[in-house]
Amino acid sequence: MNIVITGASKGLGRAMAEKFAAQGHHLFLCSRNEVDLYKTMEELLTCYPTVKIKAKARDLSKKEEAQEFAAWVFNNGYVIDVLINNAGSFIPGSIYNEPEGSLEQMLAVNLYSAYHVTRMLLPQMMERKAGHIFNICSIASLQAYDNGGAYSVSKFALLGFSKNLRQEMKPYHIKVTSVLPGAVYTNSWSGSEIDPKRIMEATDIAEMVYAATQLSAQACVEEIVLRPQLGDL
Repeated sequence: MNIVITGASKGLGRAMAEKFAAQGHHLFLCSRNEVDLYKTMEELLTCYPTVKIKAKARDLSKKEEAQEFAAWVFNNGYVIDVLINNAGSFIPGSIYNEPEGSLEQMLAVNLYSAYHVTRMLLPQMMERKAGHIFNICSIASLQAYDNGGAYSVSKFALLGFSKNLRQEMKPYHIKVTSVLPGAVYTNSWSGSEIDPKRIMEATDIAEMVYAATQLSAQACVEEIVLRPQLGDL
């Protein structure tokens, strides 16, 4: 299969890229940081030399760059089997005191990036009547929490986008899966006092996403909800 993953240079995106590469699938990767992205690509190619891996650094919060990335994928001439919309960021704060522009930034990174990349890649999938789209949402898509602010608003919106897309794509046999993880130990937790064993590993999410791609054509996992064993923080 040919897999497109955004936000692929670290964290969940990196873990999912490694899982699919380990299974022999070809990758198209994107993230905003060019240095981190190409380092990830080189490391994966070293571990999995038989896999084709291509990477393009773009800021997907900008519509034109999201469209450029999708056009670049098309121009490589490969059929896209799986699209994983994972690009995202987090600004802590509450609606009444978060920095000015937080909502606009969170919507651009966490929602618009997925919207524009998906719209560009969908026609090929619809023509083939095949494909699988994953939208990496969050527990924050389901439950408001303190200090969530615009981030939670954007993740609620991403889940709404995913649910609408699921309904629209049924006649085209394109699967849509919303992934809603709780706390996962990634670089964003570096320097914190949290015990890594208290929260999930990035590979946990990668394993579940990969498993969802292995079902028969008749089955679609609509939502994957994962929380730490002891519950949310």
